[in-house]
Amino acid sequence: MAVHLPQPKQLRDLLADLLGREVTLQPAPPFAPGPDTPASVAVYVDDALRISALVVCDLAFSAHAGAALGLVPAVGAEEAIADGTLSDSLAENLYEVLNIAASMFNVPGAEHLKLHALHPAGPPLDPQLRVSTLTLGRREDLAVSIAGYGDGACSIVLL
Repeated sequence: MAVHLPQPKQLRDLLADLLGREVTLQPAPPFAPGPDTPASVAVYVDDALRISALVVCDLAFSAHAGAALGLVPAVGAEEAIADGTLSDSLAENLYEVLNIAASMFNVPGAEHLKLHALHPAGPPLDPQLRVSTLTLGRREDLAVSIAGYGDGACSIVLL
């Protein structure tokens, strides 16, 4: 079975419902995390524990989504962005957002995926994981704006 590539509308609807805020999306260039570009990477596996998809979020989206879910004031997200790393509470909230996001992959006739791990923005990414985020092909690269919080980047990458 093939892995389903979620459409932007699925992500927008999921985030808007989950965060209780207006969310807008725009197509964006592929997001490439690097030493100077911290990113959160969610790793999704199939039932045989094979890595099948990644959701890659820049630090801004990671902080804004985590803060919005936890009803943390926007200044808390901005502090995390200025520090270059997510606090434990923002990382936990982002984990919940990305865990629920697994539902976007699970449509009839597609491989069942679940969140296996979240590598929150801040510490350096494992080089092999970072290379996987750069995979071209079946992916969606989006600029995301969360009302009341701010803008960021999010990429869904199928492996």
